[in-house]
Amino acid sequence: MRHAYARGCEFVAIFDADFQPSPDFLARTVPLLLRDPGLALVQARWEFVNADECLLTRMQEMSMDYHFKVEQQAGSSLCSFFGYNGSAGVWRRQAIVESGGWDERTTAEDMDLALRAALLGWEFVYVGDVKVKSELPSSLGAYRSQQHRWSCGPALLFKKMLREIVAAERVPAWKKLYIVYNFFVTRRVVSTFFTFFFFSVLLPAKTLFPQVRIPTWQMVCVPTATTLLNSAGTPWRRSAHLVVPWVAFENAMALHRFKAILIGLFEAGRANEWIVTRKSGNGRPTPGAEGRRLKRRCRLHWLELLVGALLLASGCYDCVHGHGYFYLFALPQSIMYFAIGFELLGVHHTS
Repeated sequence: MRHAYARGCEFVAIFDADFQPSPDFLARTVPLLLRDPGLALVQARWEFVNADECLLTRMQEMSMDYHFKVEQQAGSSLCSFFGYNGSAGVWRRQAIVESGGWDERTTAEDMDLALRAALLGWEFVYVGDVKVKSELPSSLGAYRSQQHRWSCGPALLFKKMLREIVAAERVPAWKKLYIVYNFFVTRRVVSTFFTFFFFSVLLPAKTLFPQVRIPTWQMVCVPTATTLLNSAGTPWRRSAHLVVPWVAFENAMALHRFKAILIGLFEAGRANEWIVTRKSGNGRPTPGAEGRRLKRRCRLHWLELLVGALLLASGCYDCVHGHGYFYLFALPQSIMYFAIGFELLGVHHTS
């Protein structure tokens, strides 16, 4: 942005290194900015060249489908605001300059820029029919690092910008409410906490401690409703058979994400830790890459193993002594916790 050749440009298209835009990308996005001078950002949808590499990448694809089809589309349609994804977007340079450019105060610098632009009255649009090929991290370690950054950064950003959001004069009250309540509190904090606490703490507690009372209808309806809502954006023909393991995976990852949220809210030691997400380069395959790619090493994640053991114990206890069929949920969920705890998902890279 500081180079002379960029100063004369009205629009800036941004892509991460692994993204492969189609030749007509600008022809399909820039006209939207030309037609609406109040539009700051056109965000395209991501699609993935290595979604079929392993179970981990398949489940990531389902999560990202939900994010784009439901979360980004809803934000664009309801109030012309959503979190910029950091790639496959076209910005109006004026909006970037007026907003102060990128700030390294959090690991969610792209969301930070989008939020500051929105508070100045700029609007965004998500274009789901414009798709850009990219790559998913295929190792669990890389995915966990990415999710730590994506969870910790927004939490820290919310803490730093809450006063600015409330005091913004160019944004109507209903939009402020949407940003604070829906975009940050509900989606970034409450939903993650609820997913972890209800599925991995409260339900096992009811089994092991009978004095904890939860109506049976809640134990049935809440997990069912959560599963159906989370799967709303998934391509059913392609991924219907993976909905149950995917929901179990998201429930288990909620522990890691909630820990990152707490680190961000309290600005703990890893609040600004930035680790580049490692990817295998399968979008541009090279001879012999497959042989270098597959190698396992054992790394233990003790919190996941502890929760997995709790679920296994409560599931076995319910199977023998209980009457609520909780073990039908607890035992498969414990398997997913163990798969994450022992890093049995994904692949490992030798170099």
